[in-house]
Formats: sequence, structure tokens, C-alpha cells
Amino acid sequence: MALSLEEKKAVVAEVSEVAKGAFSAVAAEYCGLTVEELTNLRVKAREDNVYLRVVKNTLARRALEGTDFECMSEKLTGPLILAFSQEDPGAAARVTKDFAKAHEKFEVTMLSVGGELLEATEIDKLAKLPTRDQAISLLMAVMLAPTEKFVRTLNEVPGKLVRTVAAIREQKEQAA
Repeated sequence: MALSLEEKKAVVAEVSEVAKGAFSAVAAEYCGLTVEELTNLRVKAREDNVYLRVVKNTLARRALEGTDFECMSEKLTGPLILAFSQEDPGAAARVTKDFAKAHEKFEVTMLSVGGELLEATEIDKLAKLPTRDQAISLLMAVMLAPTEKFVRTLNEVPGKLVRTVAAIREQKEQAA
């Protein structure tokens, strides 16, 4: 069933709004997948806060105008599903990569991060990016390391003194 002009405008506005706030986008071909398989993909995407939408290419081009993902417009051909990461840059890549492993007919065709179009083969790099929580944890570990090292160094001085005194005491006890 064809969309009315108002429905098309609503789709373009919705996808455009999501694209403006997204960190990365992934486009993939989905021909040959069953409705159940696509539903499973949508459920997984929802769990990982990834916006997933099948959009006609002409509407997708209009929606991507003026966003960081405008670079994808010229390669939008064939039936594609668009996935936008809304919390961390690697979320959409992780969801689509995992789904593509289990389904041969699902093929990632392009991805974009920060206004830059990447080859589909670089999905591994994007999928390996840490989540927000992992990145914060890594940052905290880096920030904490110098303090821990300083405290260990300060603690070593009295520790060394105690070991020296203990060694002298043992030496005197053995001599006596």
C-alpha cells in the first residue's frame, strides 16, 4: 500500500530527527529474510537502543539531508534497512554484525560515523568500540592509575624502613 504525502512527510521527519541525534548509522540489505527474523532483529535493536527502520531510498535521502549521514545518500540503492546508534557509536554495528553472522541473506552494505562514509568491511572496528559504560570505566582506570602508583610509592618508604629494621633485628638475634 502506497504512503500518502502526509505519511511520507512524517516518515522523513522521524528518520531525520533520529539521524540528527545519532552517533553512527549502518545500512544493510535484508532481502530473503522472513518476517520473524526481522522481528528478532528489531527486538535486539530495541534492547540495545538502536533505531531500526526500513525506508524507501528517496525518503531516506530526504531524511538524511543536513545530517552527518548525508554521505550515505548517493549509495542508497535497493531494499535497505537503516540502523542508527543512539547511545554509543558501536551499538548499531554490533547489532547488525551479530545478526549478519546468523543470517547469510542479511548483508551490511555501508556505515557512517561522524559524517564519514566507511566501507562495510570496517564494521568490525566500529563494533569493537566500547560502550558508554566501558569507556567511562576505562577513563576512570586511567585517571586512577597515577594516584594508585603515588600511594604505593609513598607506602614503600615506611615499608622499606620496617623491613630494614626487621633484618637488623634478625641479624642481632642470630649474633647473640
